[in-house]
Amino acid sequence: MIERYSLKEMKDIWELESKFGFYLNVEIAVCEAYNKLGQIPDEALKQIKEKASFSVSRIDEIEKEVGHDVIAFLTNVNENVGEASRYIHMGMTSSDVIDTAFALQIQKASEIIEKDLDEVIETIKNKAIEHKKTICIGRSHGVHAEPMTFGVKLCSWLDVFERAKKHFLLAKEDIAVGQISGPVGTYSNIPPEIEQLTCKSLGLKPARISTQVIARDYHANYLHSLAMIAAAIEQFAIEIRHLQKTEVLEVEEAFKKGQKGSSAMPHKKNPISSENLSGLARVVKSNAIAAMDNIPLWHERDISHSSVERIIFPDSTILIDYMLNRFNKLVDGLVVHSNNMLKNTHLFGGIVFSQRVLLELTSKGLSREKAYTLTQRNALAAFNNPEGNFRKNLENDAEVTEILSKDEIENCFDSEYYLRNIDTIYKRFGI
Repeated sequence: MIERYSLKEMKDIWELESKFGFYLNVEIAVCEAYNKLGQIPDEALKQIKEKASFSVSRIDEIEKEVGHDVIAFLTNVNENVGEASRYIHMGMTSSDVIDTAFALQIQKASEIIEKDLDEVIETIKNKAIEHKKTICIGRSHGVHAEPMTFGVKLCSWLDVFERAKKHFLLAKEDIAVGQISGPVGTYSNIPPEIEQLTCKSLGLKPARISTQVIARDYHANYLHSLAMIAAAIEQFAIEIRHLQKTEVLEVEEAFKKGQKGSSAMPHKKNPISSENLSGLARVVKSNAIAAMDNIPLWHERDISHSSVERIIFPDSTILIDYMLNRFNKLVDGLVVHSNNMLKNTHLFGGIVFSQRVLLELTSKGLSREKAYTLTQRNALAAFNNPEGNFRKNLENDAEVTEILSKDEIENCFDSEYYLRNIDTIYKRFGI
C-alpha cells in the first residue's frame, strides 16, 4: 500500500492563513480582469500584485474594532499596497470574495479526497483479485444463505466506492462556481465581463445567477456526496465488525505486535478501526443534514449559513480524508481466515446447499412443493440439533434416496458449483 497520509495537507486548507490567501487570490484575479478591460492601469496592477499581503494577527486586531472579517482583511491589504489599493474590491460585495474563495478551498480539498478514493478503490480491487476463489458464506437477514466467495463480496464494495467516487466528482464539478456580481447579484457596479474573466482565471465557472451569495443547494449536494462516501465506509466497517465476532471469525483487523485490546481481558482483539469509522460516519452524515438546512436563506441573503459552514466543511472534508486513509489501511491489512469461512459454509452438514437439493429433486420429476417439504424437513432437523448433519439426514431419508443416489446427493454439496459464473462478475469490473 502506498503511504500517503494527507491530514495535515487537508487541515491547512481550512486554516485562516490559507483562507485569507484564497481571498487575496480572488481580489487579485478581479484586479487583473479590470486591467484587461482597461479600467486598472498596468502600473497600479503591478503595485497591487507586488505589495498585496496580509497578516492574520493584524486582521484579528482590526476585526476587533470593525467587527467584520472581510473589511478587516481588506484594510490590512490596503495598508500594505498603498495608493493603488483604491482599485481593490471595486464594485464588489463581501460574498463575492467569500463564496468564490470558498469554491477554491473546496476544489483544493476535493483533489485530496479524489486521490484518497482512488487508493481505496485500488486496494479493494487488489483484495478482490486475491480472494476471487476464497469460498465464504453469503448471508441474508444475518442468516446463512448460500456459498459465495469473499472476492465477490469485495466486488460489491468496489461497486459502491466507484459509484460514490462518480457522484463525488459530479458534485466537485458542480460546486466549482464563482461569483463577482455585487450586492444583490445584479452587476450594479461591476461589469459581468469581470466575473467571466475572474472565474476563468481561477478555474471556476461563473454562477448562472447569484443573489449576493451562491445558492446553497450546490453546497448541500457536495456535502451529500461526502455523506455517501461516509455511508459506504460505514457499510463495510459494519461488515468487518460482524465477521470479526468470535463465533464467526472470518476476518480480523490487523493486530500489530505489542498491541493490547483490553485493560481487563488479555485475550481481546477488538475491531477498533471499524468501530471508529462507524462512529465518524454519523458525524459526516449529520453535517449533510445541516447543509440541507442552509439552503433556505432570507430573501437574497442572510448569514445563518456562514457559521454552520465554518464548521461542517472543514470537519467533513478533514474527516473524509482521515476516514478514507484509515479504511484503506484497514482493508489492506485485513486478516482473512479462509479456513473458518469454509468451516462456516459447512455448518450443520451444509444446510446452505439446500437449494441445490431442492432443484435436483425437481429435476427428477418431483413437484416443487414435495421437493421443498423433503428438503426443508431434513435441513431443519439438522439446524435444530447441535450435532445435526443435513447431508447425512438426506442420505438416511428413504423418500430422498428413492429419487437421488448417494453420488447425486454428494454433487449437491460441491462448492465449486457456486463459482461457475464468477468470471462474468469480475469482467464487469475489468479484473
